[in-house]
Amino acid sequence: MKAAIVGATVLVASLLVATPAHAAPPTSTKGPCGYTTTPDEPPARPVSLPPDPKHTPDKGVVKVLIATNQGPMLLSLDRAKAPCTVQSFLHLAKSRFYDFTTCHRLTLYPTLKVLQCGDPSGTGEGGPGYSYKDELPTDLPNWPGDTTGTRKVYARGVLAMANAGPNTNGSQFFLVFADSRLRPDYTVFGSVDRTGLKTLDRVAAGGTVVSEDNPDNLDGPPVRKTDILIARSLGGR
Repeated sequence: MKAAIVGATVLVASLLVATPAHAAPPTSTKGPCGYTTTPDEPPARPVSLPPDPKHTPDKGVVKVLIATNQGPMLLSLDRAKAPCTVQSFLHLAKSRFYDFTTCHRLTLYPTLKVLQCGDPSGTGEGGPGYSYKDELPTDLPNWPGDTTGTRKVYARGVLAMANAGPNTNGSQFFLVFADSRLRPDYTVFGSVDRTGLKTLDRVAAGGTVVSEDNPDNLDGPPVRKTDILIARSLGGR
């Protein structure tokens, strides 16, 4: 199922995938995160389920270096905000799941400005072969002028998970390079540093590849093709 970010001005349809008749039933880890295999959506690259101890580490910040062909990005992962998400992301980085992958989607709508990465297939349809629960933010400010409180500010520098609906987190994530308006349906699990934001600004300035699906140059693969060369944990507290 395609992981997507759905903004107020963006409508993204989920991709329906038939379950093969021979698919094995899902299996889950026994810990509190409950990482669950998705037999109808096999991993885009071989990887095991993440560790799921009885107590998921939920304190401290872990640094992850994302080296790209457009420049480096240093991520700060916040265990307190989203312990299961951080646990999964670190597992995928350690397993080299993100190495030599392409960030497949750049979005340049007035209220949604993000770069989406994390799919080894480069299509937006691939993942790690498992899913896990949301850890949704509760402290995001309301979007200016939104009196309903349903649209929130995902601020410049936020690191969050893309998904295909409730509790469908996998490997795809997005990096926000300008304040964006979204429903609080996407797990925030960290931030990107100033150097990383300069890298994102450089990619965004190049625009998107114009096609029949992207005639307005607002939502598609970046012209400045952005490849993750390595993703490595630097440890942390």
